Amino acid sequence: MLQTYPFRESDLIVSFFTRDQGKLRGVARRARRPKSNFGSGLERLSHATVSYYQKENRELVSLNSCELVHSQFALASNYESSVTLDYLAEVTEQLLPPNETNERHFRLLAAVLDYLRAGGNPFAAVTYFALWAVRLAGFLPDLRVSPESRAIADEMLATPVHALAPRTWTKDTASDLRLMNRLIEEHAERKLRTPATLEAL
Repeated sequence: MLQTYPFRESDLIVSFFTRDQGKLRGVARRARRPKSNFGSGLERLSHATVSYYQKENRELVSLNSCELVHSQFALASNYESSVTLDYLAEVTEQLLPPNETNERHFRLLAAVLDYLRAGGNPFAAVTYFALWAVRLAGFLPDLRVSPESRAIADEMLATPVHALAPRTWTKDTASDLRLMNRLIEEHAERKLRTPATLEAL
């Protein structure tokens, strides 16, 4: 689940990312009522099994039910991790076109969420995710960054996130790799909200 928006009296518009159909938007009817069929499955970046119906030539699908697989509740209770979740959701929402299968980005998002749930550093997670999101989207440039940041980038591009070498991460570690955010904004043609919040941590 990427984002939800109130719709009518008791419904929600839901943007969600699927393994087989890519990014979709739909209506979850009566989702804002206390006893809905969706429970906590519509929470930000929840991993859920969703039942939905898609009519031909309709932009919005109709969500019927949602069964939670993995909740990010524990991460959301920590401010740094919560902002990181906002970042992952925003980049995925803005970077990916609708209705286009993207198995590799789906696996990237799942791997970074697993890393965070295992206690991984939020700044390492953001750097890894941004680097790979840009690479998978096909516009990763030749990196003109410091030698330390180049070494970190090379490792990240060759290593699963859970297998990265132990390192003391702070907000300043590999800070010049945040140029990925500018590249994402240029590609999406809109400014991201969450990088400024991350910088303020």
